[in-house]
Amino acid sequence: MAKGTHEYTDDERNANIKINIDGKLYPRDKAKVSVFDSNFVLGDGVWEGIRLHEGEFIFLDKHLDRLWEGSKALDFDPGITKEELTNRLRKTVKANGMVTDVHIRLMVSRGEKATPYQDPRVTISQPTIVIIAEYKTPKPATLSKGVTLFTVHVRRGNPDVQDPAINSHSKLNCIIACIQATKAGADEALMLDPQGFVATCNSTHFFIVKDGAVWTSSGNYCLHGITRGNVIDLCEANGIPVSQKTFSLTETYSADEAFVTGTFAGIAPVRSIDGRTIGNGKRGKLTKKLQDLYLQMIDREAGVTRV
Repeated sequence: MAKGTHEYTDDERNANIKINIDGKLYPRDKAKVSVFDSNFVLGDGVWEGIRLHEGEFIFLDKHLDRLWEGSKALDFDPGITKEELTNRLRKTVKANGMVTDVHIRLMVSRGEKATPYQDPRVTISQPTIVIIAEYKTPKPATLSKGVTLFTVHVRRGNPDVQDPAINSHSKLNCIIACIQATKAGADEALMLDPQGFVATCNSTHFFIVKDGAVWTSSGNYCLHGITRGNVIDLCEANGIPVSQKTFSLTETYSADEAFVTGTFAGIAPVRSIDGRTIGNGKRGKLTKKLQDLYLQMIDREAGVTRV
């Protein structure tokens, strides 16, 4: 069964990885947290997906800034400095002998509760910090053939309901969106904002190309995506017109190209939306150009020079 842009090539090394829980390393089958942990009880926590590329954590500062922003919004302190957390990340990948093609899930919950209840005041421990590093590379077909999307009824809401800018573990609206898209036979869900304009996808950010210009949503109803921001920067640095704006499904269906972005797969083309073929149904020239520019960008971030 396809899993959208998160479809990955199985790696047998993942069976024996060591997982970091609160600074201690555990074998995969021994890595456990309390049933009273805030994340398990309520999804009360924040997380980041981080790539290890050629020995470097890519765009780590931006990921940690977003993690701290989210924890501040949820009114808890991670209980660790960014430098200490970076050292913990390094310890984890070193213990696993990892250098590249690694995806890391960094999770920070409010901590363990005295009883399974939502009030933060019943939290009795320091925040729980879990680091899971796995060998993961996207399926080649994801980056060349691309994915299909289905527009779901579940909306990205206003920040006074649940701020979509917080990368929290409370992702039920995205999960329901993913389920609806899967039932419709698509790889991922395309989600609209409260006014009915295109917002984002359930686990990636969405872009279209029209007449040589790149469009993405206003950003008001989606996570402050790090890859999304990097793609916008790449467009601006390379003379590619780019706009953050509101646009409708009607404009989307007639796009010349479409693609999605995320930490794991980078940039992946979209070949159809709601059964409508986008462009010629194949990866477009501008999408391919941006894929190449993005790969060069992460190489620069890691200090790698390709011959």
